[in-house]
Amino acid sequence: MNEMKVKTIHMGAAQCAVDLGDGSERGEYVNQDYILQKLGRPHRAISLMYCYYPNDDKWPGRVSVVHADPSIQFAWDYPYDDYFTYKGGLNGTREDEPFTYMRDIRRHGQDVLLTITIDPKLSDDHIIAIAKDLQTFGRVMLRINHEATGDWFSFNKRASYEEVAAFFTHCCEIIHREAPNVKVIICLDGCKELEDEKMEKEDIFAEASRAADIVSVDRYMALHWGWPYDVAEEGGTTFARYTVDKIYNLAKKSYERYTFVNDGVKKPMVLSEFNADGDVTGPYDQAEMVKDFCEMLKADSEKWLNGFTLYQMRDRGRLGLEIEDPNNAEVGIEQPVLETYKEIIHEEFFSPAMEEGAEVSLPVKLRWGGSEDADGVAVSIHFEGNPTFCEVYFEEESLLDMNLMLEINNHWFYKAPGVKCIDMMSAFYKKPLSGAVDLTLKIFAPPASGENDASQGEDWMTNYYTELKVMPKIRVRFAPIVK
Repeated sequence: MNEMKVKTIHMGAAQCAVDLGDGSERGEYVNQDYILQKLGRPHRAISLMYCYYPNDDKWPGRVSVVHADPSIQFAWDYPYDDYFTYKGGLNGTREDEPFTYMRDIRRHGQDVLLTITIDPKLSDDHIIAIAKDLQTFGRVMLRINHEATGDWFSFNKRASYEEVAAFFTHCCEIIHREAPNVKVIICLDGCKELEDEKMEKEDIFAEASRAADIVSVDRYMALHWGWPYDVAEEGGTTFARYTVDKIYNLAKKSYERYTFVNDGVKKPMVLSEFNADGDVTGPYDQAEMVKDFCEMLKADSEKWLNGFTLYQMRDRGRLGLEIEDPNNAEVGIEQPVLETYKEIIHEEFFSPAMEEGAEVSLPVKLRWGGSEDADGVAVSIHFEGNPTFCEVYFEEESLLDMNLMLEINNHWFYKAPGVKCIDMMSAFYKKPLSGAVDLTLKIFAPPASGENDASQGEDWMTNYYTELKVMPKIRVRFAPIVK
């Protein structure tokens, strides 16, 4: 190719961000290479769900394994919550879960959205230790003791609602002091009916709501909460289905109540868990309901929702984009909602904003602040038509070691350190070019280790810097090499 003109490019927030749940009590973690290949773009954040009850018997074993009991007939009837166990904290290790997954997430250009249910009777040194665990992971979003006005999680069985609220407020104080890179999410049940004047237990959690950085509710348009202990059938009492309109308006009303509680301050609002359960709706209505909700979001001029987390990538039931193959947990069976969701997240409304800047000369410093604040470079590539070959080569020594995210034709690719070539033809299989056009190749550099570097400067907790010395070589051909 001819000499490339390199310009700066800034990646900012979407009008409504999309996050994805990856692993929970209902499914295992799916690696980010697989998810990127299936969906064609990174998410703002990947949601992980863990629990921390370090003073409990048989901790840190997974509770459904170490406290297995055939008499249990509800997912939350164990001594502590049946999430993966947080291996960090006081006297813990950062060489195990969730840190191994957090590094995978950040290498692939996404932020970490970490849910932890925590024993509210723990001393401050435990919370301080968790805060210090998160200091190197950039702009983390941390959801503590979610669905806090419910009665199913262990933290609600160990403390009153007043104590749970006070514990959350105190955790915010510690996190903000020890790990200012972390934003804390409060998750209440919100408004349960449209005629409700307040959110459930709004007054009890008012101070906690004011302490939080982000406010949220979980909303399922259909849910089979009896899973996996029964099958949803007509006449059953362990599942429900609601209209899309009702769920949308209840979530929006909860945002309005949060704003009232926060003295008019409009904090970012997210749906930390969102889907329709295919156990109740079947696979086709599930996809349609997710689509209808997103259409309502786009049509709403108030733009009240900062983002939502689709629960989840792969599920042992029917709350995932895939169902886990019962014969092999490493295999996912794609559901119709996956293709619907893929179409949604590639729409402009749900995609990160891109702003092209001035032309620059190499070397240039790239900044990774996070999936909603990053500075990269962009080059324009002329295509005579739909390509037969489109490859990027990283043969220079400085390029070979780089960790990069690349985007072209609304399709994203990951380049790991040591990888010499990325084949970008999959960007054109389902979106072929119909004629001559100029496309922009965008390049960003998240941290190769998945963690920020304390030696890089005062802003190291929120920014990571990489120097791009030379551009990779781009090979584009428009016909077979031999006919």
